[in-house]
Amino acid sequence: MLQNALPPDSQSSQTLPAARKGRSLNPLTWLGELSESRYWAYLLLLPSLLLVVAVIVYPVFYGVYLSFQQFNLLRAGLGMKFVGLQQYTELFADDDFWVIIKNTFVWVFGGAFSQFFLGLVVALALNRKNLKGGPLARVLLLLPWVIPSVVAGHMWALLLDSRLGVINDILVKLGILTSYRAWFADSNTAMPAVLLVDMWRGTPFFTLLLYAGLQSIPEELYEAAEVDGASGWAKFRAITIPMLTPVIVAAVILRVIGLVNSPDLMIVLTNGGPGLATFTLSLYAFQIAYENFNFGAAAAVSVIMLLILMVFTTLYLKFSGVTKNT
Repeated sequence: MLQNALPPDSQSSQTLPAARKGRSLNPLTWLGELSESRYWAYLLLLPSLLLVVAVIVYPVFYGVYLSFQQFNLLRAGLGMKFVGLQQYTELFADDDFWVIIKNTFVWVFGGAFSQFFLGLVVALALNRKNLKGGPLARVLLLLPWVIPSVVAGHMWALLLDSRLGVINDILVKLGILTSYRAWFADSNTAMPAVLLVDMWRGTPFFTLLLYAGLQSIPEELYEAAEVDGASGWAKFRAITIPMLTPVIVAAVILRVIGLVNSPDLMIVLTNGGPGLATFTLSLYAFQIAYENFNFGAAAAVSVIMLLILMVFTTLYLKFSGVTKNT
């Protein structure tokens, strides 16, 4: 009776909070309000961030943590033992480790420079107007890159074989060699031979990216330079290289990372030999982890590789001028 005696306005004011409370508990209403707030973007990014943390951030930090632990699967019952910087000091005190560092720099910078130079030459050739057989040439150039590295390694091991190798046979018949040579068994030729194989396989990577970059350069720039009387070299130096700089920087960084982290060709062709002639950091970490089962020491080598790549990338971006332009 009392409720009925209340004025209509009073009754509506009492039922209004209950209605609002019901709307706030509605998930669709809550999502609608959230989508209009500044937190919606963070919510959409959350699955990707969780994936990045699970796939990249956590393994990196766990690898750094493992490098300070003594952990060998052959003595798994002992578990992990904190040893601090002991594994790093043992690495730096080992003379063989410094030979491996030198081999890694030869392998990475020799491979990246040769592949970039040859890839640029091939990309410029493919970018010429009215090139006959251009589409077929572009497809054939990609074949070395799409062939698995293990298959490519075994193929080149047969081509350069000291007994049955076709390349040895051709060089002997041409008079360049007097006898068949074991390219991968000689410490003087093992690293150049592996670099040759990787150049054959890695050049299409640079060719593809540089060719795409050349296609994106406006033709009007070359026409204006030609009207001004610029030579071919002047157009290449003033137009092509500056316009290709972002592509060059990205391609070189990606290829250097790939060369540092890929021991597959070394494993197939030389397994680091003869001696330490072709031993690199990635192969060293692989053997420590999967042959000696010493995952703590392997993590220490991997952390050193990570630091080298971070220093190289930072310096390369700084001196290339890309960061200043952006």
